[in-house]
Amino acid sequence: MNSRDAHSPVFLIFPPEINVPDYQSTVITATTYESQSPLEKLLVGRMKISGTLQILLGIMNFSFGMIFLFTLVQPYPRFPFIFISGYPFWGSVLFINSGAFLITLKRKMTKTLMKATQIMNSLSVLGALAGIILLIFGFLLDQNYICGYSQESEECDAITVIFTGILIMLMVLTIIELFVSLSFSILVFHSEDDTCEECC
Repeated sequence: MNSRDAHSPVFLIFPPEINVPDYQSTVITATTYESQSPLEKLLVGRMKISGTLQILLGIMNFSFGMIFLFTLVQPYPRFPFIFISGYPFWGSVLFINSGAFLITLKRKMTKTLMKATQIMNSLSVLGALAGIILLIFGFLLDQNYICGYSQESEECDAITVIFTGILIMLMVLTIIELFVSLSFSILVFHSEDDTCEECC
C-alpha cells in the first residue's frame, strides 16, 4: 500500500482485510460431584448456622468459667478444679475460632481456608474430649468439697445443686461442641479432594 492509498477516503471507510489466524475453539466442561451423602449436603447448607452455634457455645462456656471466678468465698476452701484447669477459657477460644472459620468458609471457599477450618475443628474436637475428661475428673475431685469442709452449712444443698448444675451444663455444651466440630472436621476432610478444582 502506498502513501496515496493510505490517505484516500475509500481506505478510511473500507480498510484492507486483516488476516486473523483461526484459533481452535475449546470446550470447557465441568464435573459435578454428586458423591456427597445427604448428611454432607445438610452440613454444607447449615455451615453458617453451625459456626454461629459454635461461637455461642464458646461464649456460654466462658460465662460459666466466669461464674467459677467468684467461688473463692466462704465456705469454699479453694477454686473448683475445672476453673484451675482453665478449660472454660481455652476451650472457649477453640470453639469461637472454629465457629468463625466455619462462617468465613461459608462466605468464601478457598483451599487454604478449608485446611485452616479442618485444623481448627480438629483442635476443637481434641479440646472437647479433653474438656469431658477434665469435667468428669473435676466432679469426682470436687464432690467432697463443694460446700467447703463443713457439710453442716445451711446453704450446702443450694450450693451443691448450683455447682452440679453448672458442671452438667458445661458437660452438655462440651458434648454438643464435640459433635459439631467432629462432623465438620470429617466433612471438610472428605470434601477437600472433591472441591480442589473449585477452590483454586
